[in-house]
Amino acid sequence: MSGSDVQSTFIAVQLASDDNGFSVAATLGGAGDLTLGGALADGGAVVLDAARNVIITSAGDDRGDTFTVTGTDESGTAQTEEITGANAGVATGTKYFLTISQIACSGATAGDVEAGTGTAVAASIFDGSLRLRNFYFVNTGTAGTISFNEGSATGSTRMKFNTIAGANTNAYPDVGGEGLRFNSGAYVVYTQGTLSSLTAFYS
Repeated sequence: MSGSDVQSTFIAVQLASDDNGFSVAATLGGAGDLTLGGALADGGAVVLDAARNVIITSAGDDRGDTFTVTGTDESGTAQTEEITGANAGVATGTKYFLTISQIACSGATAGDVEAGTGTAVAASIFDGSLRLRNFYFVNTGTAGTISFNEGSATGSTRMKFNTIAGANTNAYPDVGGEGLRFNSGAYVVYTQGTLSSLTAFYS
């Protein structure tokens, strides 16, 4: 490939994680929907700057309840996730949601319950076939690990790279050779607060 074939994707998460950013604390007297009226919601729906996992925080014992999250994943594909409630704690989802249109609870809650973002972040580099050529990233004050996954945010991990605890420092690793092949899309997964921004170069 010539240089003119190389494209880039810039990834930077601006929104901080928010325990009740989707739905503020409220008690449900029976099965029903959480009200999507938190700081990250608008007009009864949520649209995030990057796909995140969902957390449900319960004041009481909600282990008998199932919270069904409906929305779209990191590539815009419709998806749902069932999260079992916690006992006076936090239930953490494992799927990544870019948008959320509904969070339904299967029964009455034992006390207040709220919903918001976790700290797991996923972003798409490109949804189709590509070769990752290089990438440039800016560190934060907290070290972490960047995973490059194939097919989806929860797909197989093709490469990992550690960031360092050095706010505003940067690195420009060389993937080498003809680049790293992703047959069905490439996705970056990391923990919020461990990466300031990333630019991926691919063809």
